Amino acid sequence: MWIQGFSFWIKGCTLLALISAISGLEPELGSTRVVFQTKYGDIEFGFFPTVAPKTVDHIFKLVRLGGYNTNHFFRVDKGFVAQVADVKGGRSAPMNEEQNREAEKTVVGEFSEVKHVRGILSMGRYDDPDSGSSSFSILLGNAPHLDGKYAIFGKVTKGDETLTKLEQLPTRKEGIFVMPMERITILSSYYYGKDLSIISFFLSWSPTNISAKLTKNALELIEPFRRLAASAVEVERQFSLVTLQRMKCFP
Repeated sequence: MWIQGFSFWIKGCTLLALISAISGLEPELGSTRVVFQTKYGDIEFGFFPTVAPKTVDHIFKLVRLGGYNTNHFFRVDKGFVAQVADVKGGRSAPMNEEQNREAEKTVVGEFSEVKHVRGILSMGRYDDPDSGSSSFSILLGNAPHLDGKYAIFGKVTKGDETLTKLEQLPTRKEGIFVMPMERITILSSYYYGKDLSIISFFLSWSPTNISAKLTKNALELIEPFRRLAASAVEVERQFSLVTLQRMKCFP
């Protein structure tokens, strides 16, 4: 009888271990990649659409609208977070009507079981769990005290060396914030599909040859780059320094 009980106990422990292992698995990334370009290098990231669909839709729309261009990382706390400022007040270029409209939206807090570890993208917010807007952090280390309290929506796929460079910059302490001494500007941003071979092929040809060389599907894939080029005139338009709004911050 005790052997049967012991066998049942072993099976139960195995099941619990399996459930724990499954719950700790990282969710699948979507196919879209976003790149933030800084003078210290590029930071590329992908989204978790099955974990935080509303957050992903909102942030990706802001990216498509060029909302993060000329914005900056207002906070760089080594081993903790590099935080992107809210686009309203964080950009040095003015915002058009559509950008303003999207930036004013908030998203419901899509909290999950995904862990806050280095490279994870996590929405900032106020005390209201549904107050996330456009400020978000890139984790620079493990932060289990944030788990289940802030909405994770993606992770860095390339550019950890850029994050390391940001961590090495001189900082100052202002209240609870560790902030860089210099402005770390997001010079531009763009997005693309995961098929890098097509992108590389596109980049190797001059514009006059593109139509003759690429298929219709490939042309659809590189369309984001056309939009990027069209919006490039806005990048780096410097205006008077706006009052820094340190919004949507982690404690």
